[in-house]
Amino acid sequence: MRKGPSKTTRQIEAALGRAVRRRLPHWAGELVLFGLKQAWACLFGGLMLVALLVSKALWQPGWAIARYDALFVFALLVQIIMLAARLETAREARVILLFHLTGTAMEWFKVGAGSWAYPEPGLLKIMGVPLFSGFMYASVGSYMARVIRIFAMRFAPYPPFAVTTLLAGAIYVNFFAHHYLPDARLALFAATVLVFGRTRVWFTIGARAYWMPLPLAAFLTSLFLWLAENVGTLTGTWLYAGQTTLNAVSLTKIGSWYLLLYVSFVTVTLVMRDALEPGVRGSRAKAALPAEADRWPGQ
Repeated sequence: MRKGPSKTTRQIEAALGRAVRRRLPHWAGELVLFGLKQAWACLFGGLMLVALLVSKALWQPGWAIARYDALFVFALLVQIIMLAARLETAREARVILLFHLTGTAMEWFKVGAGSWAYPEPGLLKIMGVPLFSGFMYASVGSYMARVIRIFAMRFAPYPPFAVTTLLAGAIYVNFFAHHYLPDARLALFAATVLVFGRTRVWFTIGARAYWMPLPLAAFLTSLFLWLAENVGTLTGTWLYAGQTTLNAVSLTKIGSWYLLLYVSFVTVTLVMRDALEPGVRGSRAKAALPAEADRWPGQ
């Protein structure tokens, strides 16, 4: 399989980028292109949210296929189409598979522990967890892998890889262990700042490079994931213990998403190591970014 988007996709993206720049002031064009790039990066997750809303509005109890099963079929078809159309690369598909496996394992444990539940019936449901739920985690992996490619991201200075792996492992273990041991999340919050506090996320919009502290990027992303999770509970697709569809997801879940994003990020770097720049600072990291004056998404 060839890597990267198809020629037609690249031409459409480039034409859109040029059209935006011609019609808007520089600052406004950069802002619009940033939003468009972000929307393009979260294509899979966006389609899943639309599927949750539409299926909740349309589904009837007497239909031959359960809503959860239909969501699984939909997610699988979207994944196949994105690979066939080369909207995702083979490397990104490997990242998504890792997310699916680790996410499903967490779902089995958390549902069994009573943290949340999937109240609707379904044939494709194992240990109380519908199989489509793994694709919800996979959508996070898809976003992170695609956003790194689309924005031509570099992470510098990047801490020692072994340290980041240990931190991600500790966070993942704590999601299970806090049911039996004291919750270590406050220490883990501090550890994320200690390990990644100096790391900048370098990204391009058009020909210009920008940067943001990695912990800030993780926090802002966790806010959007919290909003997306509210779509899931609003539609009754899953519910936390004691929650109804009329209640918003607790704000404390932003912290959970913040920590989980570090697990997600390190999982992505297991496959996409070329975006990491250990020991590289400022202008060197900026200079390492490819020139993209005539293209919309970095590639």
